[in-house]
Amino acid sequence: MEENFNNHLGKKLRMRRLSLGLTQSKVAEAINVTFQQIQKYEKGTNGVSSARLIQISQFLKVPITYFYEEYKDYKTFSSEKDTTEDLNYSFLTKTFSSLSKIEKEKILQVLRNTESLDNTG
Repeated sequence: MEENFNNHLGKKLRMRRLSLGLTQSKVAEAINVTFQQIQKYEKGTNGVSSARLIQISQFLKVPITYFYEEYKDYKTFSSEKDTTEDLNYSFLTKTFSSLSKIEKEKILQVLRNTESLDNTG
């Protein structure tokens, strides 16, 4: 299980890093490791300690549970509803609120345009 999780976590790390337009060197500098170490994390060669995972999640602005999402052996223990939806909503809310007024308006315009497409069938 550990090897598979290391690969999963590495893919999630790489996906998030690239979505933010960050280099391995930038992430490495932020958490005080070499860029080679980030490469090893992303390839799943090395596991990530819990302390390091906290640093990574804070720098990449995602909850730690982001790295567990969609992992086949990870189960949430929520009796009422899927916590993944809550996490995604929380992440989107935080991200949207950090945008400038112009950026927010552009996103809202795209959503308005998409809504009118749905109405036309």
